[in-house]
Amino acid sequence: MPAPRVAAIHDLSGFGRCSLTVAIPTLSAMGVQCCPLPTAYLSTHTGGFTGNTFLDMTDQMASVTDHWKNCGVVFDAIYTGFMGSREQMALTADFVRTFRRPECLAVIDPVMGDHGKAYRTYTPEMCRAMSRLAEEADVITPNRTEAAILLNQEYDTLRLDHPEECRRWAERLSLEGRRSVVLTGITLPDKPVTGAACFDRTDGKTHLVYAPLAPGQFHGTGDLFASVLTGALVQKHSLKDAAQTAADFTSLCAAHTGKENIPAREGLDFEPLLLRLAGNA
Repeated sequence: MPAPRVAAIHDLSGFGRCSLTVAIPTLSAMGVQCCPLPTAYLSTHTGGFTGNTFLDMTDQMASVTDHWKNCGVVFDAIYTGFMGSREQMALTADFVRTFRRPECLAVIDPVMGDHGKAYRTYTPEMCRAMSRLAEEADVITPNRTEAAILLNQEYDTLRLDHPEECRRWAERLSLEGRRSVVLTGITLPDKPVTGAACFDRTDGKTHLVYAPLAPGQFHGTGDLFASVLTGALVQKHSLKDAAQTAADFTSLCAAHTGKENIPAREGLDFEPLLLRLAGNA
């Protein structure tokens, strides 16, 4: 059987593991062909670095879309992440509509913020545009901050430390069951675990998955989780199993990175552990 094929629409940072430098090797290790559509090229990501270069590639996105369409390229999934402008979000929505077919899954990571705040590059207009893009999704993977933005809720009202609350918020994010949801960053009181609440639109059920909480915070954690999730989904794993695989591998990489004393801004040191994903192909 040929490898499943995923179109990955993200930025590309030359240094600092995030976005495409996470998605490409992760999907490849899982036996998935990754076809990158870069939205921008940066010398480094912007978390913990200053003075980075930035090359906006918005003007290439429509041309790439048209060329791939004319070549007859088909995808098993479209996987999107950080966007730099409302125009990029609109172009990405066009891409999804162009290549959508019953066998093609649209996984949209609505990257907008963390720790209760939108990223400094995100305006309220951009957040609304991301919400519109997320309406095209078959699966969304918001963290707590992004869930609050999508639901137009105050961040502090989203309690993700109680199972029933986690299920309620995941179901609210589903647009009345029209899309599946993997709500990340859920916890349990007095237990060192973190995970995700997974609303599966195929059966209307919400499952919770957990993995050990490793100390420290690292850039690119959400990108690694969403990349593993996407790889598992195109390999026909259930949403719950795909989320569990993603949670377990992300937890493993975070623990390894902390043990190696790697600076947080360099991201998760996941490459030495990629062979462990081969069994999920």
